[in-house]
Amino acid sequence: MDIIKQLEVIKRGAVEIISEQELKGKLEQSLKNKTPLKVKAGFDPTAPDIHLGHTVLLRKMRQFQDLGHEVILLIGDFTGRIGDPSGQSEKRRQLTKEEVDENALTYKKQVSKILDLKKLRIVFNSSWFEKMNGFEFGKLLTHYTATRLLERDDFQLRLKERKPLYMHELIYPILQGYDSVVLDADIELGGTDQKFNLLVGRDIQKDYGKTEQVVITMPLLEGTDGVVKMSKSYGNYVGINEPAKDMFGKIMSISDGVMLKYYNLLTDEDLGEVKDMHPKEAKLKLAEIIVGQYHSAADARNARLEFERVFSSKEVPSDVPVFNLSPEGNNIVDVLLEGGLVGTRNEARRLIKQGAVAFDNEVLSDDGMTIDKEGILKVGKRRFISLKKQA
Repeated sequence: MDIIKQLEVIKRGAVEIISEQELKGKLEQSLKNKTPLKVKAGFDPTAPDIHLGHTVLLRKMRQFQDLGHEVILLIGDFTGRIGDPSGQSEKRRQLTKEEVDENALTYKKQVSKILDLKKLRIVFNSSWFEKMNGFEFGKLLTHYTATRLLERDDFQLRLKERKPLYMHELIYPILQGYDSVVLDADIELGGTDQKFNLLVGRDIQKDYGKTEQVVITMPLLEGTDGVVKMSKSYGNYVGINEPAKDMFGKIMSISDGVMLKYYNLLTDEDLGEVKDMHPKEAKLKLAEIIVGQYHSAADARNARLEFERVFSSKEVPSDVPVFNLSPEGNNIVDVLLEGGLVGTRNEARRLIKQGAVAFDNEVLSDDGMTIDKEGILKVGKRRFISLKKQA
């Protein structure tokens, strides 16, 4: 593919390219020498599940694969034990080697839903960092200054607020940058919150006498709340391994304000056509497309039909779990908790107080009430259980 067309694909959805002129030069050399560029993206396996926020980078990696370049998935099984300080207002909890290794095992299977594993190079940065002795590690640290590290905005904020800043957090960007040295990366991809780390990689490559990588930053995808970035910590994520029905329902819950961004970053649809659609139809189509990417077209279609049947026709799902009531009845909070509709008693009481709990379409307001008859208990718009009396 010629350079103009490659640039068009690469630039879609990207926030910043540092620098576009350098990228153009690398693409020209790649085309001239018939040598693919090395495109690196790193993931610290701090959680076992990949969600749609992660797929923004993974989809960009797939585009580079389709353009014929060498894509390297770097799994930070070493750096993941340190913890990336990017965007953090306080120190992360450090994971054990066992936790990181267990999470890393799931990544290959999950990324196979997006990336072509036959064309993918997977590396673990423990393979070089664990071989370093103390002298070599100290020598690595001479390639960057504390002065530059302390210029970082989130570090400056912590210092201003008199919050602790730990040494291992200071060296994290240096370690990420050294990954690029080892891999001879031509391009590194990352979220906008990674910009500082990616630029450190350029500086360290230069200090090692290597050609600097081009940095491409991608937007952070807001979660289902439409406010903060998608994260399991915030409970606003859509996991790519979730059942089709659950994925569909979560995507339908996003705000209209972020819908176009989801289309731009998570699909290949023509945005002009999307803008001409009715918002409700656009969202239904978005949910069906995304579910189809991680399940099947048939699963996506069935999820859509079930959603429309339940939420448009106000019907009850066809596969509602059953909760067996005791002969004398059960406290509503106990039913919500034991029936799996809430995670804690406090959550149950809060939802009742907010008017989010209904029994046979009647809103409940008393968290001390006893339920002793059969019917459908509903929490919010998407959670149901069928109450049955024991014989």
